[in-house]
Amino acid sequence: MKINATILTSETPIIKIQIGANYYPKSILTEENVNIQNEDSEQIISRHLITDGLVLLDTQLYFSSSKTVLFEIDEESIVMNFIYSSNVETYIDQLESEKFSKENTHNIFYTNNFKGSFKIPAHKQINYMSIILSKEFYYNIINEDWQLHEKFSKKILGKQSSYLTTKYLPFTPAIQWVTSEIKNCTREGVLKRIYIESKIKELLIYQLETVDTKPLASEKISEEDFSKLLEAKKILENDYRNTPTLPELSRLISLNEFKLKKGFKACFGTTVRSYIIKLRMEHAKELFQSKTVTVSETAYKCGYKDVSHFSAAFKSYYGFSPQKFKINTDIIQFFLLAFSFAV
Repeated sequence: MKINATILTSETPIIKIQIGANYYPKSILTEENVNIQNEDSEQIISRHLITDGLVLLDTQLYFSSSKTVLFEIDEESIVMNFIYSSNVETYIDQLESEKFSKENTHNIFYTNNFKGSFKIPAHKQINYMSIILSKEFYYNIINEDWQLHEKFSKKILGKQSSYLTTKYLPFTPAIQWVTSEIKNCTREGVLKRIYIESKIKELLIYQLETVDTKPLASEKISEEDFSKLLEAKKILENDYRNTPTLPELSRLISLNEFKLKKGFKACFGTTVRSYIIKLRMEHAKELFQSKTVTVSETAYKCGYKDVSHFSAAFKSYYGFSPQKFKINTDIIQFFLLAFSFAV
């Protein structure tokens, strides 16, 4: 399988990767890093995780003038796509894609020979993560006849290019968290391969769940309101330590409180309050991976003035106290370190 990405006006490739299409569970995951900068403050940063049947691309682009990126995959592939930026004009051969990308959305698609062009707007930071799987790799992490993706699988087996769902769907908190874990993975060797593959399986579950959950007809959201709800979600994510009240958030996005509460639940499967708690608890879990951070420091960094309130929220969310969670995390990290030395 060959994967190539080039800028239309340049012969220098951004991405040039060749891998085998077979699934080898014992193959090591290698990493490549691309960092291209010029005098116009233009920048291409791309991290590639590579093994047979799998390429994971985490790419950031910034251009001072609009540029078109050409992207090709010369064999059958299933692509799990995660878009963090809006307004990228998209054309994909054999696939009817949405004309412009939407921020914080995801989809899965299959093609037997991918050719796409992406017009990157000037002065805008673009970020996407794509997990490219060979057909053999994909069917080793999910059975081809499972009802969860039956229609999509039939298209793959018939070699018909297709999306899992007709439109890109908004990130759920679970998808956002797992993609963040993948981006921040620092494991090496065998552990890295095991970890990344487990996270890909986890992401696939969450992507299939979003398709399997059918909103009620009464919960249909207009494109304008959907954009405002995405804006609300981003405001919460940008500063979940000091989040606005519901009336303040409503004013910030110019959407009344009723539509905000009902629409947020319909689009993201959770209430505004529950989402804030989830963001804080996930950040707390991340902080506890450091052996030096205390429970009091974690509470403060997660937006709690009272440690007892933080401890109660943590126990309600995870089922045990932050003190016990921290002790268990330290033990797990010790055994993982010991295992890595043994390998």
